[in-house]
Amino acid sequence: MLSDRKIATVFGGSGFLGRHVVQRLAALGYIVRIGVRDPESAKILQPMGDVGQIVPLYAPLSDEAAVARAVEDAELVINLAGILSERRKGDFFRTHSDGAGRIARLARAAGVKQLIHISAIGADAASASQYAQSKAQGEAAMRGALPGAVILRPSIMFGPEDNFFNRFAAMATVLPVLPIVHGATKFQPVYVGDVADAVIACISGHAGQTFELGGPEVKSFAELLAMMLEIIGRPRRVWDMPVGLARFQAGFLERLPGKLLTRDQIILLERDNVVATGAPGLESLGITPTRMDLILPGYLARYRVGGKGREAAFQE
Repeated sequence: MLSDRKIATVFGGSGFLGRHVVQRLAALGYIVRIGVRDPESAKILQPMGDVGQIVPLYAPLSDEAAVARAVEDAELVINLAGILSERRKGDFFRTHSDGAGRIARLARAAGVKQLIHISAIGADAASASQYAQSKAQGEAAMRGALPGAVILRPSIMFGPEDNFFNRFAAMATVLPVLPIVHGATKFQPVYVGDVADAVIACISGHAGQTFELGGPEVKSFAELLAMMLEIIGRPRRVWDMPVGLARFQAGFLERLPGKLLTRDQIILLERDNVVATGAPGLESLGITPTRMDLILPGYLARYRVGGKGREAAFQE
């Protein structure tokens, strides 16, 4: 019976990573509560489980009572909530710091046994980037309330619904040149399915540990785009813009819907986004990192000449 199953609450469960985590939790037999600001957006996940097994809940991280209801009687709480750009000034701290702290504090009060928190490589309280600062504050808030919380720091994630390769591949269908900034910055892209597997691997252990999650390959920003362009068969020039020009453009672009580029992102791109030397990672959790060439061609095929076309590329 459903009433006899363990309860897992997943904040931000309707997002890119959340879909994979929810599917795995449902397969393990959990009742999965998805704490989101818009429950309608999470209803698409309900077919992943039995009738009544996956329950979208209205639980914005700013709402103390709603968060408390979402974690009540839960054995496991997973925080995936995060944003890449701000709609209003202070959103990074409201989401990554205040929100994470509220989840941890209320989870502790509810007697939650295990808490798993998704942060990011590059989280640093001393960074000039507010994104990186807020991520570091969120980690501290988690550990301050629940020292046994497990923290996972992925590099950029790739997969069919990602916002990295899909965005640049869509741009390549209409632009002769792909503008970037800090093209030499290195990344260690990690498959979203591997990150979801890491979350599941941490359910029954690893209390108080931090893991940095990266794939098997380290490539520069420019090298990643060159690889993507080769896969979709569209020769394009990759233009590494002068930083000053990029900052000037970001001052305008960050005010527009879609947030194509922000000044905070330019600051983030000044530092490599790779697993720190000696940091425990996917292998420490028994997971073999997935190579990009095994996944990217499958979902980037839509951007090839003769694929779904330019309009479909932007709509998906």
